[in-house]
Amino acid sequence: QVQVVESGGGSVQAGGSLRLSCAASGDTFSTYCMGWVRQVPGKEREGVARIDNDGSTRYADSVKGRFTISRDNAKKTLYLQMNSLKPEDTAMYYCAAETSNMICRTSWVYGYRYRGQGTQVTVSS
Repeated sequence: QVQVVESGGGSVQAGGSLRLSCAASGDTFSTYCMGWVRQVPGKEREGVARIDNDGSTRYADSVKGRFTISRDNAKKTLYLQMNSLKPEDTAMYYCAAETSNMICRTSWVYGYRYRGQGTQVTVSS
């Protein structure tokens, strides 16, 4: 069982920046597939960014060039640096973790068994 806890959400004006953090439990964090997903009420969950245990990353087209995902394995923490925020980035952001590479590869949106409670990001125009 892996627990993840997000922090760092808030309200910001368009063009601003926020940094989300996600603290994870477990002794083998460096082997986890980690990601950020977001959801707006009434809409499908959307993959935002992923970082695999080998450090490779993937981004949604809508955030490429603006968001950066990173991980600090020593601190067992995942980050999402969000710059040039837009109103359409408004959503609940969830940190997601998966210990199995096989499960992780099934879906970059749903390929995680562990997810946090979420942190709200609101971008005003």
